[in-house]
Amino acid sequence: MDKLERLLNLTAALRDCQQPLSARELRRRMAGAYSEDDVAFRRMFERDKADLRAIGVPIEVTTLHRFDPPVDGYSIADADYTSRDQRFDPDELAVLHLATNLVRVEGAGEGLARLGGGFGGAADGPGSGLEPQDVPAAAAQTVGELPFHQALSKLVAAAIRRRAVSFVYRDEQRQVEPWRLSFHRGRWYLAGWDRRQSSERLYRVDRISGGVADAGPAARPAGTGPDLRSLKPWEYGEGDPVEARLLVDADQAAWACHRAGRQGERQLDGSVVLTLSVRDSSALRAFVLEFLEHAELLEPEWLRTEIADWLEALVEPEAL
Repeated sequence: MDKLERLLNLTAALRDCQQPLSARELRRRMAGAYSEDDVAFRRMFERDKADLRAIGVPIEVTTLHRFDPPVDGYSIADADYTSRDQRFDPDELAVLHLATNLVRVEGAGEGLARLGGGFGGAADGPGSGLEPQDVPAAAAQTVGELPFHQALSKLVAAAIRRRAVSFVYRDEQRQVEPWRLSFHRGRWYLAGWDRRQSSERLYRVDRISGGVADAGPAARPAGTGPDLRSLKPWEYGEGDPVEARLLVDADQAAWACHRAGRQGERQLDGSVVLTLSVRDSSALRAFVLEFLEHAELLEPEWLRTEIADWLEALVEPEAL
């Protein structure tokens, strides 16, 4: 878990608690986010608190007499967190305006507008410190939008509270203990433990149909799930991976290793055999076809047949 994700999770945990939490309670609630070593945990936790306070997050500290001896408890009051009168300098609002016009969260309106996301709205009101003429002449145009799915808020809450959830995914009922949500290549992904499959799984959130229901407390320690930034297209998917072996000719071997992100098994003639973990056969097919006649899928046999059948279906009868 990277630092930004840890800070966001810490903020959510402090806002979501019914009563102030001790440092140890926070570590248990955010399983996997902090080191199990007490000294390392305390060092990271103190840095995170300082970083949040530096950006204006109002962390309250109270004494918890329910412990013997008493310890410090931490929380964030909603009233202090959501109702503060944010004031920005004109150059700060100009930067916010630029950022919120370049990338928008789907369905976001007034909340971002109050932070400079489009002029003519709340950001231009009294006290904003910024007038329309202060906007740079080359006003930003939206170049991307983060999609929003109705399941996101419940999945995030379940991951923070260490609760399992139930939902329908590709026409199958699933029970999952959420670990983390990630946004990658235009889609949201949920990593977690599938109770019925008894294994770690990765789900595309936009493929969840219907609602998300609570399924009781999580039973397993929280994991991290795969790092989506390091996954190749054929490694995406929620099923069990299949090992595939691909032979690439010598003159294309270096490029193939680079594209696959791994070193293959070098052959005497300079060719290379790549061993790939495949969940999406269509993505692997696209990778193989990049090399045309310079690549051959060695195994598994059923995947060789699938690719051959697909190629034959593309050939018009007149061309035979």
